[in-house]
Amino acid sequence: FMNELANMAELLGADIEAVRNGIGSDPRIGYHFIYPGCGYGGSCFPKDVQALERTAQQIGYKAELLSAVESVNYRQKEKPFEKLKRHYGDDLANKTIALWGLAFKPKTDDMREASSRTIMEQVWQAGGKIQAYDPVAREECERIYGERDDLILCESTDEALEGADALVIVTEWNEFRSPDFDKIKEKLHDPVIVDGRNLYNPQQLAEKGFSYYAIGRGD
Repeated sequence: FMNELANMAELLGADIEAVRNGIGSDPRIGYHFIYPGCGYGGSCFPKDVQALERTAQQIGYKAELLSAVESVNYRQKEKPFEKLKRHYGDDLANKTIALWGLAFKPKTDDMREASSRTIMEQVWQAGGKIQAYDPVAREECERIYGERDDLILCESTDEALEGADALVIVTEWNEFRSPDFDKIKEKLHDPVIVDGRNLYNPQQLAEKGFSYYAIGRGD
């Protein structure tokens, strides 16, 4: 629901965070489960939604809401790459993208159905390279993808930024929430941030000279 509102907000030039704050102020709703972003993953939620959808099919029921959840989630995973493509005019060949976050959520190394996988594979298909950092999911990423010329797994956020053209935020680890933006701008070839988790303040980054693309914040 929030992702659909976020997509509408982008087209309307609105800020989904203002909408979220209004909706969440109703105590019957609250704020906890109404964060838009670049999609969910993991071992449970995707599997459970798909299982419910199959059960509905088996009993001859058209579960339109479940189908929509799957469809919207897949679309959200493609959002960061779409924003990169739009910024670079569809030309990502030989671009190096710094990726902060590999796991599907913080405090795990689980990359099953993770948004990072969609983004990395789309960048590779477009001829780009990835420099990725995640506090705990490095070994899992190595297990999944092995050694590749277009994938560098880094030891720190700074290392991931070194020589990169743009930064994409995928996982909302706490260490990503308050970075040194001046250092980020210094290290990146282009001051471009694609924020898949809406961690940062658009006005602050605009004032610092960044091209900042988030989810539902009027790109």
